[in-house]
Amino acid sequence: MTREREWTAAGEPVLELRALEKEFPLGGGTLRILHGLDCTVRAGELLGIVGASGSGKTTLLNILGCLDRPTGGHYFLDGRDVSGLDDDELARVRNRSIGFVFQSFQLIPQLSVLENVELPLFYEGAPRRERRGRCEELLASVGMSHRLGSYPTQLSGGECQRVAIARALVNRPALLLADEPTGNLDSKNGAEVMALFRRLHADGKTIVMVTHNPEIAAQLPRVVEMHDGRIVRDAAPAVLA
Repeated sequence: MTREREWTAAGEPVLELRALEKEFPLGGGTLRILHGLDCTVRAGELLGIVGASGSGKTTLLNILGCLDRPTGGHYFLDGRDVSGLDDDELARVRNRSIGFVFQSFQLIPQLSVLENVELPLFYEGAPRRERRGRCEELLASVGMSHRLGSYPTQLSGGECQRVAIARALVNRPALLLADEPTGNLDSKNGAEVMALFRRLHADGKTIVMVTHNPEIAAQLPRVVEMHDGRIVRDAAPAVLA
């Protein structure tokens, strides 16, 4: 791996990968997808992950999101080694420490905007007044306070993604994961969503974003490039070009 610069973010490490590996059974043997990944993301960083189809981005994202476990090495999230946790423990880590933003929004059509954002707090057992206040505040911060009672089918793609970002932030996660967050948006809405991510970054949020779009990657301060399950570059986008 080539490292053109040292990253000097002031925050403590939020995400650390140490010799991370992932294998899957294949016939009578195994297929290794991730090969000894090492990476550190500190509090307040905005990191992009790029690479061709089959490079290992999705497998890595599933591990970062505690949806899967590595078969070798270690993954530290907010100082805790989560590599060997069981399913119940991983679910608790996901709910408390990770916010997800998906390309397809993943909003529940039968719930209003406010109810969609409230859902993680509802599962945590937060009192109704606390849920309502926190969610109204977040929806105002993403420019959606005027659509609290609307339903996802009544929103544009850009509005749906803003609601999804508010929902991802509602539990104050240590890490925000975004998987192709502009992939289903037109250029105007995509630009607005990226402006929102840049604002979240400026406010100190720690964000890891997977993207195949070179225009999006060019806007990020740090980009990791993957190839055949390895990190081959870790640099500013101008260096990757």
